[in-house]
Amino acid sequence: MSTEVVAVSAVSAEQQQSPSAPAQQNAVEKVNLLGMSRPQMEKFFEDMGEKKFRAGQVMKWIHQFFVTDFAEMTNISGKLREKLEKICEIKAPEVVHKNYSKDGTRKWVFRVGDGEGSLVETVLIPAEHRSGLRCTLCISSQVGCALDCSFCSTGKQGFQRDLNQAEIIGQLWMANYSYMEDVPVLERERSVTNVVMMGMGEPLLNYDAVLNSMRTMLDDFAYGMSKRRVTLSTSGVVPKIDQMVKDIDVALAISLHAPNDELRNKLVPINKKYPLEQLIAACKRYIEKDGNESSRKHVTIEYVMLDGVNDHPEHAQQMIKLLKNLPSKINLIPFNPFPHAPYGRSSRNRIISFQKTLSDAGFVCTIRQTRGDDIDAACGQLVGQVADRTRRAEQWKKKVAQQNEILRSQG
Repeated sequence: MSTEVVAVSAVSAEQQQSPSAPAQQNAVEKVNLLGMSRPQMEKFFEDMGEKKFRAGQVMKWIHQFFVTDFAEMTNISGKLREKLEKICEIKAPEVVHKNYSKDGTRKWVFRVGDGEGSLVETVLIPAEHRSGLRCTLCISSQVGCALDCSFCSTGKQGFQRDLNQAEIIGQLWMANYSYMEDVPVLERERSVTNVVMMGMGEPLLNYDAVLNSMRTMLDDFAYGMSKRRVTLSTSGVVPKIDQMVKDIDVALAISLHAPNDELRNKLVPINKKYPLEQLIAACKRYIEKDGNESSRKHVTIEYVMLDGVNDHPEHAQQMIKLLKNLPSKINLIPFNPFPHAPYGRSSRNRIISFQKTLSDAGFVCTIRQTRGDDIDAACGQLVGQVADRTRRAEQWKKKVAQQNEILRSQG
């Protein structure tokens, strides 16, 4: 029996049992094709009694021409289009807020569930590059974050749930579509050139959904992105870094933020479970499995600069020692303060001095340009200005206020 027949039969039986039930309860729950990877979609079509090559056709319409109406998929038979219309949908997350910065940065807040707290944010950052305009999209993988890094506003909102594949890939779909809403279907071209899994949440704690989403990003029937242009950023979930070696070849970035365990335990609490020695060893294992056109030639080290906390000359020397045998590029990130943040941004001179020490030691070290400050799009500000689902942020702000009061009374 086909999927269509099963679905319709189930609805009919429900109607017979409860003829007065609301219409929305009798509606067929449609399958969202947006988040399916190619193997998943091939299986879906085979289970429908169709040839699996239909998956590639539909994926191209969805991810290359950004079509959501099956009637527009002109190389598919009318009968199949009618069947798909009845049991499937192509649905991106709901946009509840969007803002475009004067510097070209774009930000979206998506609702991915019920309630005011079911929100995630996506940021698109354009930049001139020697190969042309580069548009990098920062994608979220979870609603909130459970890791509670002390300098990140997202962690202060607590953790609600993982995103599914449609909610992850839907962020990339919407960012591309924002450039071509009024462009004729066959003239549409993808605008996003790079993706970083660096938004809300820890990607490796939502492993399967993130993995399949990245596979769709790399798939020639979808976005066809180079594996060098898809980056996963992690705070250091060591077992999952090792799992990635077997499953996918994309660029790896590490949210380091401290060059020794004592300080990193305070800034990035997951370090207590996977300390620096284990993390650096996992990074080495990741890039050792190399191949032609591999993206694993180095690891990107992300290091947020916190005034008086991790920006001293001795911290730079500790970084040099820690990373001496790890092929890496270092990205220094000026901290973006948020309300009641217990840290300040390192001075420009301190950041430049830190960079010079690392560069003189032979490291490629850059300072990230802050972008989108006028629309709260900078790192560490995701969604915090839009919603706060848990009491964690409230409790944290109260704690900071109490500490400030103690300091004033002592002074």
